[in-house]
Amino acid sequence: MKSLKQQICLLALVLAAMAAPAQNSKPVNWPMPVSTDTVITNTALIPVPRTETNILARQALVLQRAKEAPGDYDIEFIGDSITQGWEGRGANVWKQYYGSRKVINFGVSGDRTQHVLWRFNQGQLTGIKAKVAVVMIGTNNSGKGRNTDDEILAGVQAIVQQIRIRQPDTKIILLGIFPRGHAFNDQRGTLLQVNQALARLDDGANIFYMDLGSKFIENDGTISKNIMPDYLHPNEAGYQIWAAAIEPKLKELLGEK
Repeated sequence: MKSLKQQICLLALVLAAMAAPAQNSKPVNWPMPVSTDTVITNTALIPVPRTETNILARQALVLQRAKEAPGDYDIEFIGDSITQGWEGRGANVWKQYYGSRKVINFGVSGDRTQHVLWRFNQGQLTGIKAKVAVVMIGTNNSGKGRNTDDEILAGVQAIVQQIRIRQPDTKIILLGIFPRGHAFNDQRGTLLQVNQALARLDDGANIFYMDLGSKFIENDGTISKNIMPDYLHPNEAGYQIWAAAIEPKLKELLGEK
């Protein structure tokens, strides 16, 4: 893994380039670079759009949601297909927990950290004033031929910092990346290592880390099809676990009794 100093410099360089639209926002108390000579090679940090024909419509839809309905929200969800799934298998649970709240879903199937960063640059958060952002991203960056653990970490860190810059009054519930695969495997191990480092972002004031991973596995470490039929995407029972787990913290941050 790259040294912490190298990783921070790489992350800060990319963020400095991306933060121009929010230059009047409150500063974030994270280290900033002392040099701009470093070349960014971590693809998890370089904003790029999705280009697959089967996903262009969804990408455009979530961007349009922000443009058509700016304003105050209780919650915004940011993530990949697992977040998008609130509109599918999780629809009944969504209605139960969020039907009476003003909530917006920015989940796009297959998204990696670089795609979320690109959407931010395209105005995904512009005009959106959410009290709480629920963020879970990074699983699609993992796997053979994709990003390393330290690269995934930097990508998620960049997303969190961008939310802090663009939405300084928004509290963030940062979720550990959900476990995947029927049983123990190297990919799940990578995600666990990333999650350990993500937990360090919890400052008890603006960023709150929650790891729900143990709630999705059995005593022997396997994932049940009764919760994740494909060992990755939750079904309705899985979304019920997710919603119930974060509800107390959501109520606290929303000032609900």
